[in-house]
Amino acid sequence: MDIFTNMAIGFDVALSPSALLYCLLGVTLGTFIGVLPGIGPLAAIGVLLPITFHVPPTEAIIMLAGIYYGSMYGGSTVAILLNLPGTAASAIVALDGHAMAKQGRAGPALVMTTLSSFFGGCVAIIIVSAFAPPLAGFALQFQSPEYFSLMLMGLLAAAVLVQGSFLKGIGMVLLGLLIGTVGQESISGVPRYTFGSLHLYEGLSFVVVVIGLFGLAEVINNLSLGAKRERFTSQVPWRELIPSRKDMRDSFMPTVRGTGIGSFLGVLPGAGPAISSFVAYAVEKRVAADPSRFGKGAIEGVTAPESANNAAAQTAFIPTLTLGIPGDAVMALMLGALMIHGLVPGPEIVQKNPEFFWGLIASFWIGNVLLLILNLPFIGLWIKLLSIPYRILFPAILSFIAIGIFSLHRDPFDIYLVIGAGIAGFLFIKLRCEAAPLLLGLILSPMVEVNLRRSMLLSRGDPTIFLTRPISLVFLLLIVAMLAAVIVASIRSRGAGGQKSEASQEDNAQNVP
Repeated sequence: MDIFTNMAIGFDVALSPSALLYCLLGVTLGTFIGVLPGIGPLAAIGVLLPITFHVPPTEAIIMLAGIYYGSMYGGSTVAILLNLPGTAASAIVALDGHAMAKQGRAGPALVMTTLSSFFGGCVAIIIVSAFAPPLAGFALQFQSPEYFSLMLMGLLAAAVLVQGSFLKGIGMVLLGLLIGTVGQESISGVPRYTFGSLHLYEGLSFVVVVIGLFGLAEVINNLSLGAKRERFTSQVPWRELIPSRKDMRDSFMPTVRGTGIGSFLGVLPGAGPAISSFVAYAVEKRVAADPSRFGKGAIEGVTAPESANNAAAQTAFIPTLTLGIPGDAVMALMLGALMIHGLVPGPEIVQKNPEFFWGLIASFWIGNVLLLILNLPFIGLWIKLLSIPYRILFPAILSFIAIGIFSLHRDPFDIYLVIGAGIAGFLFIKLRCEAAPLLLGLILSPMVEVNLRRSMLLSRGDPTIFLTRPISLVFLLLIVAMLAAVIVASIRSRGAGGQKSEASQEDNAQNVP
């Protein structure tokens, strides 16, 4: 059967009243969960999974999938408005999105994130529909050496994207890798850096660190500035919510590139939306005519990672459905839900359960349209959050953070960790060290360690395994190219700085009587 026949089967299933209802319920819950920092799709799907036991299999998976990619849409909203990202993907969006909000351009930022998310999701759905089996076969070629090289490239990309010193970026990545080793070692189970505390045996929660480094640090920084702090525009006319032609023009190619990056990396188990967003942001910063705009409100720094993380969220279903290999914890829960409902993931799921497979794919289209309808009308309402006085807004944010963090494990120790991360984030702001590379290092640290160990076991201690495998070699060559670009850019900037200083000295000499 061709793709049109398959999609006709899928829409026949997805447009049934029950499937539409569960799709709407899933994307609405996902958006709401994305807006609430500290909860996230993993906790939401885990809580709601038992409820789906009495729901038909197709409708149950449609709802859970809607929660997953719906949270990607919602996560950017509070990250842009209040600098409170709930995921790593929305953390990178907050760099330029929150800067745009401070400039009174929250409306265009939110509209463009919604449109770029919609574009990235739709293109990824086409890729899933047309190329799921061959892409799954390609993903099988990735083993430990390939994953290690890929993650090394992602970490370097995170260091490259920082403002200012590249060495500061590398330092933040290394700090993130170090923090990621806290807790029980993944292979032997030996506790590391726990200092005898049982609270640290499972490591530092990503949500705890990200909310402290971004949200709480932002509150502390604004309070420290006092009357000098930047104030948001209290009244935003409706016409200013609409992106300009320049915004649309500047966003088109970054959205396309971000979609391509997210679609590719989403297929690979273990990569997912986080690394896709960081790589997309780094690429845009490198191809930009003026990289210094990034971190200060560049629209490309919002649309590229948004399209990448939504594309990755859609294509992440390819290895889960066709290979039974989950790419992250959320996909592992989805895999468990499939098995609970009697659906066996694997290469034959398309032939044995065509109504389920194509019905789920068609629901992605419907879900993305519903998210577009849900998100755009509420942008004006979200922006009114910025008109709330600081004396009310800051206590509300702190309460929001405390409730969200405590709901994770119901452990007061998490609150203390958030306070510590907030103080560290405030120090990073004062030292002009961006926290985003640290987050990616924290996320990838366990996977980097596991894949490095597996690679060494596979090669019996021979490190040349990373050079003898073609895909791994490609990633390593890209790393060398990125380092070369950084070095060349540094030399050119120093040369330009030296010429300027010589010119100024000559001018001063001429002005001396």
